Amino acid sequence: MNIKSNSEKETIELGKKIASSLKKGMIIVLTGDLGSGKTKLTEGILTYFGLQEEISSPTFTIVNEYNAKEFKIFHFDVYRLSDVDEFFAIGGEEYFEKGASIVEWGEMIEEILPQDYIKITFSRDLENENTREINIECKGNANIEI
Repeated sequence: MNIKSNSEKETIELGKKIASSLKKGMIIVLTGDLGSGKTKLTEGILTYFGLQEEISSPTFTIVNEYNAKEFKIFHFDVYRLSDVDEFFAIGGEEYFEKGASIVEWGEMIEEILPQDYIKITFSRDLENENTREINIECKGNANIEI
């Protein structure tokens, strides 16, 4: 599924729509260049669950944990990992069973992900700096409705 977002607000709204299908155990992998909208989409997901006051980027901590009423949400930023072994060292794969996971720069650990996950790829529009092409792929048996 391909979606065009023309602003940060539209990307946040898309995150809210995705969040309405989010369940414990789901994994969302976000890929794209710096500033392409990964964190804004995550902001929308967390806002849907009433967690907008707690949002922060996990760039230096690798993972932030949010306690939504329904289940825990784990927000990973694996950009600074040198390899997948570092993800294993923090017990990364154990988080997948404990709640829903959002993984920024997830292409870096894609080889070790379970077969069922949602991959969302962000691309910039070179003619309009606010526009993003967002491609959503459901891998394995993963599914979301938008």
